[in-house]
Amino acid sequence: MSTVLVTGATGFIGRRLVPALVEAGHDVRAMTRRPEAYDGQGTPVGADVSDPDSLRPALEGVDVAIYLVHSLDDPDFERKDADAARNFSAAAAAAGVSQIVYMGGLGDDDGELSAHLRSRREVEGLLGTDGVPVTVLRAAIVVGHGGISWELTRQLVKNLPAMVVPKWVGTRTQPIAIDDVVRYLSGVVGKEEALGRVFEIGGPDQLTYREMLQGVALAMTGRKLPIVVVPLLTPGLSSRWLALVTDVDVTTGRNLIDSMSTEVLVRDTSIRDVVPGEPITYAESVRRALAERAEAGLEK
Repeated sequence: MSTVLVTGATGFIGRRLVPALVEAGHDVRAMTRRPEAYDGQGTPVGADVSDPDSLRPALEGVDVAIYLVHSLDDPDFERKDADAARNFSAAAAAAGVSQIVYMGGLGDDDGELSAHLRSRREVEGLLGTDGVPVTVLRAAIVVGHGGISWELTRQLVKNLPAMVVPKWVGTRTQPIAIDDVVRYLSGVVGKEEALGRVFEIGGPDQLTYREMLQGVALAMTGRKLPIVVVPLLTPGLSSRWLALVTDVDVTTGRNLIDSMSTEVLVRDTSIRDVVPGEPITYAESVRRALAERAEAGLEK
């Protein structure tokens, strides 16, 4: 088994991934800026991707580093994420890390990518600058309790009896359950056949955002939601509207909306050769997300 460092160990994906890696028998280091407050599994280590000096001791003796860091809520996120990736690449190479696993964004390279997806692509390349093989998993919307995109969807359905929405609701995407994301991330750790490769991951359903909203409405209320499309609702106006009816801030909302006009579908299913298994349907991933929220004592 491997010594695995998980950055963003307290985040949406990280806090689920660490226990899965421990269960698989790995020696796991949970990287966080506040190790004294960490109460999850694994060994907490204090480090910050913006501080190169802090990364060296955190990565010492690590075989595989899983990189789950992004700055989507920062207006200058592209520069910050690029600088952080450069820092991490250099520190990982100096420590002799044999593999970096990165969670990227799904989307055709030859298409017009949003700033958010462009940044994810840039980070993919920068993480491998100093020679450590990088394994990239590209995903669209991840469905699970606590995820930003999921919370956006859930809160819209909960707070609005009807919706006036931009034309991006007709864009197709391929959502994936958080359980499958964790399974794939854990499954590529230490795999020789995964080194230096980019994998596309998604659930079995290709849906428009309108269909996703309706699926959540049916699960939460048992009925469909009236939706009216307004072609002239700009990303700027959309993000301000989201900030009014959800707790997602304007900057994060704008970055997410910019990505929603781009069709993001899985074209390559080779991940299944490395990590076999059938992914969870959208309906089931929604059911699990709502059930986890209820178990946490929160209302729908």
